[in-house]
Formats: sequence, structure tokens, C-alpha cells
Amino acid sequence: MSAILSVTGLQIHYGMIEAVKGIDLVLHEGKITTLLGANGAGKSTTLLALSGLLRATAGSMIFDGVELRALAPHRIVDRGLVQVPEGREILATLTVRENLLLGAYRRHQRDEIEADLDQVLRLFPRLRERLNGAAGNLSGGEQQMLAIARALMAKPRLLLLDEPSMGLAPLLVQEIFKTLRTLNQRGLTIFLVEQNVRQALKIADYAYVMENGRIALAGPSAELLDNPKVIETYIGA
Repeated sequence: MSAILSVTGLQIHYGMIEAVKGIDLVLHEGKITTLLGANGAGKSTTLLALSGLLRATAGSMIFDGVELRALAPHRIVDRGLVQVPEGREILATLTVRENLLLGAYRRHQRDEIEADLDQVLRLFPRLRERLNGAAGNLSGGEQQMLAIARALMAKPRLLLLDEPSMGLAPLLVQEIFKTLRTLNQRGLTIFLVEQNVRQALKIADYAYVMENGRIALAGPSAELLDNPKVIETYIGA
């Protein structure tokens, strides 16, 4: 099983504060890996560093054989690492279609872009119904679908997701996770940061748990789902 991403000794600072303290991670191609932990553990900071939006202080991030630390964010996207940000970050005054096409802004093959647009609209039929309406008029769940669909328009090899279930009703959470499972079954590698620990462990192949900027636990998701510490701290009864 080949590693698509290897992180070694990653350190990230906010000024004098060390938010990520020398972590190691390995993501295998074609798998779903989840990164769990409480607020402030360093999960989102790790994703931002992988995307080039935060500069690491030390360590290595090798994606498909290439060191990411020296690359600008748009070059990282060009290589196939794409993030769905926390809070969705859709452009509310633009239409759904315009938001989706922005996901493909680094691409130039118009026929392929239109074909991929049709494919993501098949995956999210509700977006097709609202294609020419303002994205700001979508519900929270529809906005999350749009954020994922926009990322897919960049043709990712590795999709990073930061809290995709945040603020969504339970039925919509199940729908989002079902879609992620479908994407993975189609071959997409996924790295998922998620506070819904039970759902994340059910969908993922492998899991890391962060505490205070360090990796505290790691292992196959099925094992962590039965781990007493994980149950007590993150899942509950």
C-alpha cells in the first residue's frame, strides 16, 4: 500500500506559540484517514499547513514525492491536494455555477470542465436545481455540498476536509458522510478533520488523535472506535 502523503516532524507556530509539536502522519492512497481531537488540538492548523496557507516552522510534508513546504498554495492545488475549508467559504453573491467553476480556475480544458461539472451535479442533484441561484441562498447543508463539489472541480488526488458536519442536522450529516464514502469508493483519497468522532471512525480506514499539538493515539479506525480512552473522551456513552 503506497503512501500518497508523508508528514515528518511537522512543527507550526503562531508567533511564539507552538501549535503543532513535531507530528508524524502517513496517508495511504485510496484510503480515508481521519484526524480527531478537541478544539485547539492543532487539527485545522495541520490542514492549513498542508495546503500552504500556513508556513511550517520545521519538518517535512512529502506529497506524491514532492516537498510541499516550498510550494505556494496554488501550486499545491495544481498537484492535486485540495482543501474544503472549515466554514465552507463559499462566495455568497455568486451563483452556484460560478462557485463551482471557480474550483476549476487552474484548469483550461473546457470540455473536461463541463463534463466534471455534470458529474458533480449528479453527485449533488440539489445543486443542479439551484445552479443559477445565488449561493448565499442555499441552506447550510447545501452550502457544504457546494464547498465539496467546488473542491472536486479542481480534480483532487487528495481531498482535505475540515469539519464538514459542523452545524448540520443529523440527516444531512449522514448524507455528507455517505457522499464521502462514495467518493472514496471511486478512488479518491480523503483526509478528514472531524469532531463527530463516531461518524468519522465509522467511515475512515485509519485514525490519528491529536492532543495539545501532538499525536496521542493512532491506529485502524475500528480499533479506536473500541478504545476506552477514545470512548470516554470523545464519544461518551
